[in-house]
Amino acid sequence: ANNGESIRLCMPPVTEERRRALVKNSNQAGEDAKIGVRTARREAIDSLKKELKNGMPEDLEKDGEAEVQKLHDKFIAKIEAMLAEKEKEIMKVLVEI
Repeated sequence: ANNGESIRLCMPPVTEERRRALVKNSNQAGEDAKIGVRTARREAIDSLKKELKNGMPEDLEKDGEAEVQKLHDKFIAKIEAMLAEKEKEIMKVLVEI
């Protein structure tokens, strides 16, 4: 319906099958994000090992690895929390009249 100021569309509710497909897509996007975080961790650790060979002290390399691992764990947990929240949001059935 069009009243001159806004357009109102009537859309059928999303089926459970479609919601499950949306959850699957969001989980795939989350997995891609986690792979990106893991890749960044691997590159950072490789860089630290390269610097170790170039004369960086071993204790600094170990501290750097620990810091990289902490960041990795923080971001993986953040991604998983976002995925859980998104799944709840998608699977929630909204009924508005």
